[in-house]
Amino acid sequence: MKQTLTGQCQCGAAKYVVSGKVHRLNICHCLDCQRQSGSAFGMSLVIDPDAFSLTQGTLKTFKTRANSGREKTCAFCPECGVRIYNRTRSLMSIKAGTLDDTRALTPDGHYWVKRKQPWVALPSDIPCHEEI
Repeated sequence: MKQTLTGQCQCGAAKYVVSGKVHRLNICHCLDCQRQSGSAFGMSLVIDPDAFSLTQGTLKTFKTRANSGREKTCAFCPECGVRIYNRTRSLMSIKAGTLDDTRALTPDGHYWVKRKQPWVALPSDIPCHEEI
């Protein structure tokens, strides 16, 4: 699906636009996503990196290794600390909660479910994967 989406950090200092193909919306239960979100899972909108444009502010980045072993660059607002995206060599994942309008989002799959919290019930109508 090709569309234009806008988003921002919590304080509004960093704003962005996504113009291009959205590949999928992942629900990830890996330990990194749990820690980063401060919750039981993270939601990531997977896009091509060239579909993302920062329209206001600056982002600070750091690099880490994902549970899959891939290196990823993580970008966040230096003012409020909200993560905006993660990027690997080929894909970018926007933190879906930073979108201005999340009403149309529907998950395409759950990933790293072997790390999910025991009280999280997985849906039967969406693919669930032990890992990525």
